[in-house]
Amino acid sequence: MDRLFGTDGIRGRANRYPMIPETAVAFGRAVADLLAANARPKVVIGADTRQSSDMLAAAAAAGVCSSGADALMAGVIPTPAVARLTVECGAAAGIVVSASHNPFEDNGLKVFSGDGFKPARAMEQGIEERIRTILEEDRTGVDFGKTVGRIAAVEDAENRYLEFLRARGEPLSGLSLVLDCANGAAHRVGPELFSSLGADVSAIGVFPDGRNINDGCGSEHPGGLAKEVRRTGADLGLAFDGDGDRLVAVDETGAVITGDQIIAICAADMKARQTLSNNRVVTTVMSNAGLGRALEKLGIEHRLSDVGDRKVVEEMRRWGAVLGGEDSGHLVFLDSHTTGDGLFAALRLLGALQRKNQPLSRAKSIMTVYPQVLINVTVAAKPKLAEIAGVSEAIREVENGLKSEGRVLVRYSGTQPVCRVMVEGPSENDTRKACEKIARAVTDAIGE
Repeated sequence: MDRLFGTDGIRGRANRYPMIPETAVAFGRAVADLLAANARPKVVIGADTRQSSDMLAAAAAAGVCSSGADALMAGVIPTPAVARLTVECGAAAGIVVSASHNPFEDNGLKVFSGDGFKPARAMEQGIEERIRTILEEDRTGVDFGKTVGRIAAVEDAENRYLEFLRARGEPLSGLSLVLDCANGAAHRVGPELFSSLGADVSAIGVFPDGRNINDGCGSEHPGGLAKEVRRTGADLGLAFDGDGDRLVAVDETGAVITGDQIIAICAADMKARQTLSNNRVVTTVMSNAGLGRALEKLGIEHRLSDVGDRKVVEEMRRWGAVLGGEDSGHLVFLDSHTTGDGLFAALRLLGALQRKNQPLSRAKSIMTVYPQVLINVTVAAKPKLAEIAGVSEAIREVENGLKSEGRVLVRYSGTQPVCRVMVEGPSENDTRKACEKIARAVTDAIGE
């Protein structure tokens, strides 16, 4: 069998292996077996709006109960809310049924430990091994006498999450916002949060039908949000992904503001307020080179981690940083939260803008974005890139051409059958040509 866990849990096409009910049952059992220490532990389960999420959440709950734990169902709710509720409920673990920014045909399973953090790789590997044992060999169940767990609802789950966020937000009276909730897990809590803090809110992507999550909307597709911001004359727009853990912003002119730019704005604000612990920020190797230069000018130490918000958090905890994230919009503030949260990040961004009394179009000038082109190539297999002659040659030629004026990063996605080709360079045109050259080589060699 191929490895189940990718960059962020298990993910794949819903109702096809591995994203089938049997896997979800085994996942629930494995999580309860390995993370539950109490005699009658609890596991919180939340999901996004995909039509397959009900099926997989029910299966995961059955697995949890079969191991003698109680399943606490939070319903449709953002991924970071599950992390928070896991802590609040004193649960042993939290399970999320979501494929994040992927299309509705996909789904996924990911887990939080009882402290609200994603488990270490060693624990994740243990969960995967237990899942395989259950799927391949274990048909006997677990003997707890006649005791199995029960299923109950998390009481007032959405409001508990909203109260957590409101307590860490600031008054937003006089601010006009457009939200794009991606027809996903934030479609109710997003508009409610910002309205309750006093903002004038209009929202798109708030009518999920099980199939329209991330469909031309949300943080992956901010064009519709930009158009709506320009049409309404709003102060800015905020876009979240399907499970609510990413943020991308749009300024009042309709220009898209990336995760890296938001990190730069928030880092400057936190440093000015002396809340940037140890004066350090962590981002990934995919971050734009302009962020590193902006942080250097601010006198802030910058460290790079591997791709994935879990990798960012691990490096932040190891290095004593409280701010980190990814250009994709995963933003982590460890002074208040355990995981990336698009809604919470938006509160921090809005607070920084209010303190500077600046529109987003001006605040973004703190960072110069270097031309960066990313092309995703769907692949049929994932052999080592260094061993694919045509691909390694194309990479070497582009790197030699760029010299010190750019960089190349080619890697496989940990959650999709995709090879990501990223090139930064001195000009948009040259950078695109270089990226397309490598992408063609990948397509010719292993493209689907």
